[in-house]
Amino acid sequence: MKLKFIIILLFTILTFVLAQEKSEPVVVTGDSLIGRTENGIKFRDVIGNVVMTQGDVRVTCNKVIQNLTENDAELIGDVIVTQDTITIISEKGYYYGDEKYIYSDTLLSLDDGRVVLTADTGYYYFNLKKSIFNSNVQLVDSISVLNSTKLTYFNDIQKAIAVGSVSIEDKETTIYCDSLIHQKAHQLSNAFRNVKIVNRKQHLTIIGDELFDDGENNYTRIVGEPLLTKIDTSQEGNEDTLYIKAKLFEAVEDSTKRLYAIDSVRIIRGDLYSVNNYSLLFRDENRLMTKRRKGEKKSPVLWFTNSQLVGDSINIYMNNSKLDSIQIRNDATIISKNKNYEFRFDQISGDKIDLYFKNGGLNKTIVNGDVLSIYFMYEEGKANGLMKSSSNKAKMEFEKNEVVNVSMYKSVESEFHPENMVDGNELDFTIPSFIIHKNKPTIKEITKGRK
Repeated sequence: MKLKFIIILLFTILTFVLAQEKSEPVVVTGDSLIGRTENGIKFRDVIGNVVMTQGDVRVTCNKVIQNLTENDAELIGDVIVTQDTITIISEKGYYYGDEKYIYSDTLLSLDDGRVVLTADTGYYYFNLKKSIFNSNVQLVDSISVLNSTKLTYFNDIQKAIAVGSVSIEDKETTIYCDSLIHQKAHQLSNAFRNVKIVNRKQHLTIIGDELFDDGENNYTRIVGEPLLTKIDTSQEGNEDTLYIKAKLFEAVEDSTKRLYAIDSVRIIRGDLYSVNNYSLLFRDENRLMTKRRKGEKKSPVLWFTNSQLVGDSINIYMNNSKLDSIQIRNDATIISKNKNYEFRFDQISGDKIDLYFKNGGLNKTIVNGDVLSIYFMYEEGKANGLMKSSSNKAKMEFEKNEVVNVSMYKSVESEFHPENMVDGNELDFTIPSFIIHKNKPTIKEITKGRK
């Protein structure tokens, strides 16, 4: 009996609520009114200086065809709809009183004082403060412009869900994707599928599968084997493109403007190539750093012309879009292959190696700490044995990327091996860290599947 009473009470309350919802009348005034009935449906045509209201919703237009039976209305000519701070403008529309929403199948705009939303067609739900706009949709706020094929916008929480040919643009950057969730109040964006970020100021483009952007914390995360391309132009007008690909990118847009490339990183820029698991691009410093993180077994590998460079960390510095210097730290090794001899590799290792460049070519190398070196000797271009040395410091000078002078300092020990002992036994003369890495990346490989 008690349960039956509760059910009856709930039913009574629900009936009262529904009655209250439907009790909000639609009131229409105008210059003239014509009533008619068609197929049992009652219509009222109101013409001239039309004002229609329902609660806090106010509509003005040139003509209204009101369906009294269904409690809806067709709005014709210079339609302006307002609710609180929201203004909707269109040439015509359809208003549904029971559900309290409007639909327009012609160009319309919505302005809520914070954003302006336009489209070819659209719905607005007054109780939900929710827009669903379709075809050539554009949302404009104080800092960005969002375009899409379809957009759902929640005015109260400033949340947009955009689908189809999406782009969002601010003064420096444009993001393209298949779909996007953008929360303006919290400066949060999630972009999905075919994501492309173009920074016009920095001539930088990133392509990936999914993006998360936290504007309040200046943090961006891109997944799906993203590819970065950055075009550098020197003062002479020469262009060179930087390519970076990884499993994951993370960017921090603070004063340092850092971009982290994480896991299976491949880098190409001109004659520079690298594979590693962690790289850091300082965009405002023209510096690229790769390093071996704690617990990793493999060190970063860098190739430059005929040389292979390995170390726990490698810093690459640019100046005027030209290679300026390279710093290799901890277990540093350089192996250089002679282009005329298949098995002759000049080798040097130490705690620290610094390479200095001039006009794009290697000019000088300085090695510090536990230096070990093997250099093959030549006389008038012909092989002439090798020199095996150790010291605390070494300095090498280059011309056309070839060694022209080697100087060793402090605790120097060296031994010469004549050609008759070297010929055919070249690979017997190697330093302990000698390894030839054969996974040098190619542009075709790292740009595969990315346009």
